[in-house]
Amino acid sequence: MKSRVNALLFVFLDMRIRLYEENVNTKQLDQVVDCLKKGGVIIYPTDTVYAFGADMYNSKAVEKISRLKKISESANYSIICHDLSNLSDYTLQISNDIFRMMKRALPGPYTFILKANNQVPKLFHSKKKTIGIRVPDNVIARAIVEALGNPIISSSIHDDDLVLEYTTDPDLIYERYEDKIDLLVDGGIGDNEASTVLDCTGDEIEILREGKGDLSIL
Repeated sequence: MKSRVNALLFVFLDMRIRLYEENVNTKQLDQVVDCLKKGGVIIYPTDTVYAFGADMYNSKAVEKISRLKKISESANYSIICHDLSNLSDYTLQISNDIFRMMKRALPGPYTFILKANNQVPKLFHSKKKTIGIRVPDNVIARAIVEALGNPIISSSIHDDDLVLEYTTDPDLIYERYEDKIDLLVDGGIGDNEASTVLDCTGDEIEILREGKGDLSIL
């Protein structure tokens, strides 16, 4: 009986990892990255709300998130980047003004919609012409991406409650999704305000969603 309890405890711990922004445990971080590399879907914290995450280069993992959220693979997913150093890998050339604005705002709670280059449709098996770029002001999220070596696909977790739009409590998130995901990265209580979404694909920057973040920085 004791060995069975220990085995169950190991499974529980393996599906839920607690990380702290102040000191991200590298051994546990390696477990998160290993899960992503094997095609796993995680739930992880950002500087706004908790989100589903997967290796953007693993099509089966992206499909799994699409099924979980009941949306198509061509939906407007964001990708979480560690910084802006590899921006050109996924986007067409942007103006100096937009790049300077992104440098001012990031890391931060903003999603920048940019014109996608010809690599993005291949990744998503779609005719996507835009891509959402995020560099969250959250050490855990950026550490995961840095350790993985490429961005992760991201889609926010919504709440079924008619009043609360987002679930903030990791305990409730785990209770709801433990049999649907491969790993929960517990970063403590999350925020319930989503990122501000800025469409930078036209002549004028358009605010598609005003969320968390000071617009004056833009």
